Formats: sequence, C-alpha cells, structure tokens
Amino acid sequence: MVTRRLFACALALSGAALIAGPTMAAPAAADWPSRTLHLIVGFPAGSSPDLTARALAEPLEKKLGQTIIVENRVGAGGNIAGEYVAKAKDGHTFSVMINGNMTIAKLLNPGLRYDPLTDLQPVSLLGVAPLVLVAPASASEGKAFLQAAHAAGNKWSYGSPGVGTVGHLGMELLKNRAALHPEHIPYPGYPQVYQALQGGDLQLSMLPPALAMAQIQAGKLRGIGVSSAARSPLAPGLPSLKELGVNGLDLEIWNAVAAPKSMPQAHVSKLAAAVSEVVRTPEMRERLAIQGWQVVGSSPEGLSIRIQQDVKALGSIIREQGIRAQ
Repeated sequence: MVTRRLFACALALSGAALIAGPTMAAPAAADWPSRTLHLIVGFPAGSSPDLTARALAEPLEKKLGQTIIVENRVGAGGNIAGEYVAKAKDGHTFSVMINGNMTIAKLLNPGLRYDPLTDLQPVSLLGVAPLVLVAPASASEGKAFLQAAHAAGNKWSYGSPGVGTVGHLGMELLKNRAALHPEHIPYPGYPQVYQALQGGDLQLSMLPPALAMAQIQAGKLRGIGVSSAARSPLAPGLPSLKELGVNGLDLEIWNAVAAPKSMPQAHVSKLAAAVSEVVRTPEMRERLAIQGWQVVGSSPEGLSIRIQQDVKALGSIIREQGIRAQ
C-alpha cells in the first residue's frame, strides 16, 4: 500500500513538473533586458526617425538599465531595417519606424520579404503630425481654394516626393474625399516640391508641418488646412480640412516603436510601458515638438488601432489605383 502511494505521488509530481516546465522556462519580464539592446533605424543619421530614436535612447537606457545602441540600416525607404527587425530572434532588437513601414509597405511592394502586419509587433505610438495642404502664396484661402481646385479639374497639378510616399497617398486620399482631380508630379524630395510651388509650377501639395509652417510663416506659401480630424498645435492658426467641408479625411504621419514577432509578449509590454513613460516627460515632449511631432506614447493596443485605420484608408487608395512604390 505504501509503495502504491509513493508511486502515485511520484506520478503526480512528474505530471506537475511537465505542466509547469514551459511556464518556468519562459523568460520573466523582471529579468529583461539582460544585455545590450539594439535600436534599429531605417533612415540615415540626421533624418527625423534617427533624431527621434537618439532622443529616445538615452532616457530609455536609464529606465531599462541596459545600454541601447542605435543602428542605422538604410535603404528601400526604411524597409531594409523593417526586414531586419522582423527577422530578429535575439529578443533584444527593436526599432523606431515611420508609419509606412508598419502599415502599407507590403501593399506598395508585394515582393517585400517581410509583412509588417504579421512579422512585427506594435509597441508604442511615439508622435503624430498632420499633413498641411499648401498652395502658392497668391492662392485664395479655405473653402474658396477648395472650390477653385474643384473647378480646375485636371488642369491643376500637385507635387510629392515620389510615388507611394505619404505626400502622394495623402493627396490621393484628399482627391477621393473632396472630388478633386489635379495631376500628380513626383519630385526627388520635399525641397523641390515647395520650390515648384513658389515658382508657380504646382498649385497644391501636402507637406509635413515642420516644412510647411516655415514656408507659410515666411510668406512663401499659403496654408489651407491640416489633414488631421482636428486642428493641430504643430500648425497654429490653420483649420482642419474637415472644418472646410472635407469629410472622411483623418490622416496623420507618425513614428512608432516596433518589435519583432519573436519578442515575448511580456517583454513587449515592459518595453511599451517604459517608452510611453519616457516620451511623455516634459523634456521629451519639448524635444519631439522641435522635431515636428506631437507626443502620444500609446499602449501596443493603441498603436494597433492606428495601424488598422491607416491600412483601411490608404490601402483602399493603393488597391483602387494599383499604386506601387518606385
């Protein structure tokens, strides 16, 4: 009888060990990070994502208690870095990315070797900014400008820094929502776009506020409105396009922290909480505002919602028009 009881206890204990084994083997959030972290950026030093990443790295090091090395893996509009992060398996690699690399990258380039919607995990939305609809300084304001744009049909042209960029897709979304028909002219970059506006070669464009407001305040361009659902502190004095009668346009550019799908959920949650706390400090709010961002510092769930919204809005335009990145 004693032997039977001992055997039963042994079986029970071994079964419990088998059940508990995977749980005990899973890395605890308290023990992470256990070594140097690598923060990947897909754009060169001095670019907006790079400046954001480097501003974030120092206070985040102190918060997490580990060194953070910022690495620039440049190319393919940020998608080389996106693929690198998506395939990382070390548990200590994450990234600061722009919205396109986390949302529509695969739609614009079906041959891309990673899918942001399945191969990345959202961590935290860092900052947002509207696009600013601008025109030559001599243009009319507000609703009068939109009426003139509608009447002009395809006789007007707009510029962007290239096919598939947010300046291009934002304008195509505006055209769809406001029944406008200007022709698209791609340029090498934003400086060439606002130079063409000032020279009268273009009639409208959508620019990031950090670029647009300097030109507007200098009297070189006319600001019409912003693409966000409400007015933005980054573009003081300008109405939202919704106020001007354009419905269904709620578009912002943004940057965010992403992690590879392989990173354990407990570690993602810990990283998200640390990032959110850091970016919401007065010092970081000020630094990111200078760079042209309005701080958010969301949860992973909040960033996931933003991703879904962008994919729905911009994905429809990409599919309808067969837009492909160049």
